[in-house]
Order: sequence, then structure tokens, then C-alpha cells
Amino acid sequence: MPASESSLTSYADLLAAVAPAGDSRPILDPATGELVAEAPVHTVDDLEKAVATARAAQPSWAGLGHPGRREALNRAADAIDAAAEGLAELLSREQGKPLNGPNARFEVGGAAAWLRAAASFDLEPEVLVDDDGGRAELHYRPLGVVGAIGPWNWPMMISIWQLAPALRMGNTVVMKPSEYTPLSVLALAAVLNQVLPADVLHVVSGGRDVGETLAAHPDVDKIMFTGSTATGKAIIRSSADTVKRLTLELGGNDAGIVLPDADPQAIAEGLFWGAFINTGQTCAAMKRLYVHEDIYDDVVTSLAEVAKTMPMGVGLDENNVLGPLQNKAQYDIVAQLVDAARDAGARIVLGGNPEQDQPGYFYPATLVADIDNDNPLVAREQFGPALPIIRYSTVDEAVEMANGLDVGLGASVWSSDKDAALEVAARMSAGTVWINKHGSVDPRVPFGGAKQSGYGLEFGVEGLKHLGAPQVISY
Repeated sequence: MPASESSLTSYADLLAAVAPAGDSRPILDPATGELVAEAPVHTVDDLEKAVATARAAQPSWAGLGHPGRREALNRAADAIDAAAEGLAELLSREQGKPLNGPNARFEVGGAAAWLRAAASFDLEPEVLVDDDGGRAELHYRPLGVVGAIGPWNWPMMISIWQLAPALRMGNTVVMKPSEYTPLSVLALAAVLNQVLPADVLHVVSGGRDVGETLAAHPDVDKIMFTGSTATGKAIIRSSADTVKRLTLELGGNDAGIVLPDADPQAIAEGLFWGAFINTGQTCAAMKRLYVHEDIYDDVVTSLAEVAKTMPMGVGLDENNVLGPLQNKAQYDIVAQLVDAARDAGARIVLGGNPEQDQPGYFYPATLVADIDNDNPLVAREQFGPALPIIRYSTVDEAVEMANGLDVGLGASVWSSDKDAALEVAARMSAGTVWINKHGSVDPRVPFGGAKQSGYGLEFGVEGLKHLGAPQVISY
């Protein structure tokens, strides 16, 4: 139906659409502790029904061809636009992120934009050989049913990153959202399912048993997973018996290197958002910053001046751009790492002392200077609003420290000299290296990790290929 005919637009409409019919559990606002709504608790039996229904629906969905699926995805993006404010409010209440800044409204808008981008890409057969000896073409066919397991930090955006290319390629999708943020994904799917054909997209909101069954299911042809490296390894093991295809976007702990020629004031705001977007709860956020000794103090000072201006609080307050940690477990990890860094002699430049008498999992934006590279705040992915800043003397030393961990999702180099930055970037062990920015993604540009940050590519035409089965036709 046209977006103007969409019946799910308001916050109240969306909550009604995802209201549980059976077992449920409460979802609380991480900023206030108040009840957002009850979320359904689906079972393995529910998952089995979803997979069977998705498999039955897949041939007719694939039969629409690229033009038909493109039209359906564009209409689905229109439906997101029509429900944008209601979706953003639900996302803010459930995940905690503010409405403004690069947060809830940004995420919902990005979901619609990514759908349109996935719909727009052309994937023509590749001519491999065409000579007197014959012709060979490389085609990509639908896989079948794709299982998608998502995280709690960007629940709507990452769901779209998974489902958009999967559907575009003619697969049907069964999604398992994080137990922390099921309402956001259920509501997003309800909006999409107003315009998609029946049964091509399912959401099963269950516990670990549902995720484990999905990963091992013999009728699921591929798993897409965004989350921790440990869980990714478990999915690899679970998928082995069915030789299931995988796309895994795992842990990051991204490094940034500031070269000695950089302008501290010019880069300070970019550094801040590179590290603190979504209050630091982003896989490809900058988690450790290496700064040359010649400009170290100036960078720390400039970064602190920017961080002081960023208001933190309840997401529905239009003034805030930083929110709480999404859950108590993550709050405790950040607090413990910062406390341990302080105890080890590191200097807390800003933050580090959360208010104890306020509701919600608020941890202040925290900058930690004069810290050793082997400190746990540096070596572990903190996934929150605490940035360690490490001093270095030579570029070789910085590159060695940046590459010293077993993960490599993203990295960045900051410099006034593009050629110098590019030279350092080529030495970084990461799937993406940004210059004078960090964490910016584009639906046209492939994205994936190195080392134990996962494998497989998302986004762009290459991302579509990873949701298809390659087939060579030779004649």
C-alpha cells in the first residue's frame, strides 16, 4: 500500500501492533527505569513455524524478480518514513538513545535510506569469458531462508542492514532480535510487513535457545550476525553441520592514530563523535586513541572542551545528544574498566564519576589520559562512553600498538597531510580505515572486519553478492 495508507504511524499504534498474545516480559526504559511495554516471549516452536512459513513463501518472492522486489523495498522505505516519529520515540524509550544528534531519528532515517539503496543497486551477470571458445557468465541466485541475529545498540538500523540485501536478492528472512531491544525490531517489522508480501519477513523474539536453534537450523541457508566475537564463534560451530553460509560482524576495539601534523582544534569534534556516537555503544566506534607526544596535551585539551558541551540525559528531551548505557551489565563493564584505569594511575581528564542518586544507567562522557597501552581499558572493548588516550613517540610505535589486538573492524588516521595519512592507513590491520573521520558508513561502500572482527561483507553490490549463491553458466 502507499505510505499514505499506512495504518502504523504513531507510537501508540506501534505498541499495539507488537503487543504479546501469549507469554511476555517487561521492557524497561534504561534512562528512567519505567515500563516501556511488555514484549512477547517466543519459543523454539514459534521459530520452527516461522522458518517453515518463510521457506514456503520464498519461491514466490524470488519469482517477482529484481524489479518486483525493488518496488516492494521502496514501498517499505516509504512506510518507514510515514512511521518515522513513532519509531524514533519507541527506539529512544527502549534503547535509551536521544531523539536528536546521530541517534534515534538519525537511525530511523538511515533505515529508510538503506532500504532504498539496497533496492537501487544493479546486479547484472558478470561475463567471465566471451571468445571463440565459448562464453561463461557469473550469476547470483537466492539462497533461500536467511536467519538474522541482531544486537541492542542499533537495533533498527542493523536489522535493515541484514534484511534489506537478503530480501533484495530473493531470500526470505527470519530475525531474532536482542532480548534487550525486541520492541524496536518487532515494530520495524510490523511497519515493513504492511507492504511486503505475506511471510517473507518474520521476527521471533525469544531467548538464547531460539538463537541457537536458528543458527543450527537445517532449513536456514545463511546466518547474518552482528555482536560479540565469542557469540560469533559459537555460531560458526553451530553452523558447521549444515555448512551454512555466514556473514559475521563481530567485536571491534577500533584504534585511531593522530599524526604529529594534525590540528588539535580542527579534529576535536570529529574525534569526539568517532568515539562517542551512540554514547560509545557502536561496534565501529573509536575505542582507543593514539596521539603523538608533540601534540598530546593539546589534543586532550581540545577533545575535553568539545566533550563538555555535549548534554547527556533522557532521550525524549530534545536537548540531549548522549543517553544512558542500554543495560546494567554494560554499565558495570564501563565503570569497572574506568575505575581500574584510575587505580592504575591513569589520569581522568573528564567524567569518571557517575551520579549515584539518579535513575537510569548514565555514565558520563569520560576521557582517560596518561594510560598504558596494556591497561584493560585499552585492551578490552569497553563499548561505552570512556575513551583512553595513549601517548606515542614514533609512527611505527603507534601502528604496532594499534595492530596489536586480535580484532580489526575499523581504524582511523588523523592528519593535515593526506599522503602521510594514506601511508599509515595502508599499514593498519582493519577492514575499513577512515581518514580524518571514524565510523562513517555508506550503503554503497562494502563494510566488513579483519582478524577476529568477523568475515563477509555488507553494503553495496558486494553485500548483495554475499546474500546470493554464485552460479556459473558456461556455453
